[in-house]
Amino acid sequence: MKRYLRPFAALVASTGIVAISSLAAHAEEGRLRIAEQFGVVYLLLNVAKEQQLIEKHGQEAGIDIDVEFLQLSGGAAVNDALLSGSIDVAGAGVGPMFTIWDRTKGGQNVRAVASLGNFPNYLVSNRPEVQTIADLTDQDRIALPAVGVSVQARILQMAAAKEWGDGEFARLDEISVALPHPEAAAAIISGGTEITAHFANPPFQEQELADNPDAHVILNSYDVLGGPSTSTLLYATEGFYEDSPKTYQALLAALEEAAEFVTANPEEAADIYLKVSGARTDRDLLLDVITSDEVSFKIQPENTLGLGQFLHKVGAIRTEPAQLSDYFFDDPRIATGS
Repeated sequence: MKRYLRPFAALVASTGIVAISSLAAHAEEGRLRIAEQFGVVYLLLNVAKEQQLIEKHGQEAGIDIDVEFLQLSGGAAVNDALLSGSIDVAGAGVGPMFTIWDRTKGGQNVRAVASLGNFPNYLVSNRPEVQTIADLTDQDRIALPAVGVSVQARILQMAAAKEWGDGEFARLDEISVALPHPEAAAAIISGGTEITAHFANPPFQEQELADNPDAHVILNSYDVLGGPSTSTLLYATEGFYEDSPKTYQALLAALEEAAEFVTANPEEAADIYLKVSGARTDRDLLLDVITSDEVSFKIQPENTLGLGQFLHKVGAIRTEPAQLSDYFFDDPRIATGS
């Protein structure tokens, strides 16, 4: 069975992590509550919903899985939902995952489950005079899902450290504001608001570039991270991993099947995204994103370790990850990642 819940981002803290272990629900085999956010980076979940792949693989394992999807905005809200027991599996960026992994060690022991694919994040400005992050001033406002926590915020910190030194890694946090991708894209396209830049994800960044002639890319996450990288993934508590093994394996199998489907059937995948998300994205633009050479759909993570090591170096997390198995749950389908 599949249920869709309305956003409740207003009910949780917009920043930080609230670890309420006493309120966390006990993981239950056959129940799966997943938080997702906005954009094509969640296409594997869209396909899994539409084709009921999690339920299918659960039945093959001998269990009926009750799947619920909850839409939030920002890694902080997603992390709060996971730690309060409102969800079983979180969908967010690599940055929020490292934050919650570090802060729950010895407690709920959150680790990553699977990648949702490789996607570049573009920092788009609608001010022609801004060509690099060095041109940004206190008159600019950068929209991103969660200030200082989202994967976009963490990559921006990494870029700032390269530009001005590690001690200045949080320099651009001061002109960043939390805003869901759809609203930020509308602001960049229309102009005339305080939002002059948006660190986005597909397809919002492509919409901005197509619909506003002044919109242009001033930073590509792949350039900061040194190549194609997983931007968004799923993660969960150790309790869910240990107490719901059949549900966990059904989720992984569903994601793997969804990745194969999207790669082989981009047009059908585009139609599923438009149907499930309710987005009004131009279909041709969407297909360009799905079939882009910069984009790949797979559950094996790629190039994630460097961001975690950077966060430790600047003191954003206490524990330094040394290898993938430090922050991903064990599974042979994941072990080949990086």
